[in-house]
Amino acid sequence: MAWKTDAFRTVSAMSIRLMPRGRARDVTSSLQVPNQIDQERLVAEMKRFLIYLVTAVILTRGVAHAQQPLDIRTVLDGRMLPQEEVAAFERSETLYPVRVVSRGAIIGTLPIADRRLENVEFQIGDKQYDLFDYLALNRVAGLLVLKDGKIALEDYELGAGPDTRWASFSMAKSVTSTLIGAALEDRFIASLDDLVMRYVPALRGGVYDGVSIRNVLQMASGVRWNETYTDPNSDCRKLTDAQLGHRPGASIAYMKNLSRAAPAGSAWNYNSGETNIAGAVVEGATHMGLATYLSKKVWSRSGMEQDAFWWTESQGGMGIGGAGLSATLRDYGRFGLFVLSDGVIDGRRTVPKGWFEEAGTAHRIGAKSVDYGYLWWPLPVGDSIHEGAFEARGIFGQHLYINPSERLVIVVLSARPKPTGSTVLDDAAFFAAVARTLHRQQ
Repeated sequence: MAWKTDAFRTVSAMSIRLMPRGRARDVTSSLQVPNQIDQERLVAEMKRFLIYLVTAVILTRGVAHAQQPLDIRTVLDGRMLPQEEVAAFERSETLYPVRVVSRGAIIGTLPIADRRLENVEFQIGDKQYDLFDYLALNRVAGLLVLKDGKIALEDYELGAGPDTRWASFSMAKSVTSTLIGAALEDRFIASLDDLVMRYVPALRGGVYDGVSIRNVLQMASGVRWNETYTDPNSDCRKLTDAQLGHRPGASIAYMKNLSRAAPAGSAWNYNSGETNIAGAVVEGATHMGLATYLSKKVWSRSGMEQDAFWWTESQGGMGIGGAGLSATLRDYGRFGLFVLSDGVIDGRRTVPKGWFEEAGTAHRIGAKSVDYGYLWWPLPVGDSIHEGAFEARGIFGQHLYINPSERLVIVVLSARPKPTGSTVLDDAAFFAAVARTLHRQQ
């Protein structure tokens, strides 16, 4: 019986330190164990305190585990606890080296609309849904709706807030496309029909010989590529492995040595690696990093609230054109307003006139019309409210929807469970409902 009494005192003392003060005071008296204590009562008390102790240890270990930085491969696998995923997306600058996209001295105000968007209702199949279903079922962390440049709705969930920088993932591709347009306007690039190796000499002698900038923007290079994010043997993951070595030039070296599946310009195949080539074209043409050129042309001139970050393949190295921008919800919205203005800032043109209409329109590639522009996604034909609309899109549910005819920008930042295939409610159906509701309110 003596060992049980000693164990009881030891476990109880440890447990009291882990308890709230009030509970600790309640149990302090039980530490004085009589010599003839009833055995069953002693065992019951020991079990109770052991439960307190084990629960506290598990919670402490869980918090410590959630705070550990994730590897990008774990992210692409979609094997994250919900709180781990949110932490990774809020701190995506820890996944790769980054460069800062500097904002300007003046912050542009986003006025509040006179009529706020309180709710939307929409139908998918035979079921009815509303705004609250969309936020909950699609694990939305941030939602911003801008109508005529004014905030009709702004909402934060999952612990995110106005100062949270959230991972863009492939929405960055559309930003890289925009910088190609800016380089055209600045005459750093002569034509979209120039060959990429003119601006990225390291590609010479490889599979990208004969591939134009336009081919890369349309993902129509004809180069063989497997984009599957969750397959460790896919090209996407092999390129990721090469980048994780943080060796300058690793991305271009990997892309150069791929094989060909079709003639350039004859077939469409989604290829994130090619957007790194598009980024390399920008850097080779302008002699500036992607982050620096984005700051110079857009970020410092559009009233952004915060600096942004953009991944690089190595410290101070080439920017990753296909992903890795992180910015606040409102600053993504401001970028959308810049697009809505056709790239005009303070009366000065940043991209060629009509650039975004061309970049956001489906194009014919080979014998097929493909719902893909210049690294932007046109909304498929079918719902008239989406006429002329297009979006930047990233895995795990990131969206920047632009509808010029409705003067509408919608930003959605999400933490969906898997890179693709885990969206519950169709985003385009929600965007259509928002557009129609605000149109009726005019």
